[in-house]
Amino acid sequence: MLGEQIYAGQGARTSRRALGTQPVSIEVSFEDAGKLLGSDGGNIGTYVSIPRPDGTTEGSGQGVFACVDGSLVSWKGVGVGRFKEGGAVSYRGCLVFNSSSPSFGRLNGIAGVFEFEVDAAGKTQTKIWEWK
Repeated sequence: MLGEQIYAGQGARTSRRALGTQPVSIEVSFEDAGKLLGSDGGNIGTYVSIPRPDGTTEGSGQGVFACVDGSLVSWKGVGVGRFKEGGAVSYRGCLVFNSSSPSFGRLNGIAGVFEFEVDAAGKTQTKIWEWK
């Protein structure tokens, strides 16, 4: 069951590169700004995307949210993407978190589910909910 929304952010894809051709694998990095558990900060992440024969794409990634007070939360995730018009992509998946900050300690014991959208121009939108 989905719990509260714990993150919302907007940003942009910052780079893409081909890692391999057999199978095709693409590395994508992004940065966004948003609120995690009500705290403002910036999120950076990188994921590897592998297209599948059915037209979907499998992704796995990792990143760090840095709060304006210096607190850090790292995350790892997996998801499934679908290509959309003009090269846009839409991912859905699951995240786990790690933080030594008291402000974010409760994230160590939960999983998050996310929606990650990248439009044709490379603008990103991220939403994360607690998975209860």
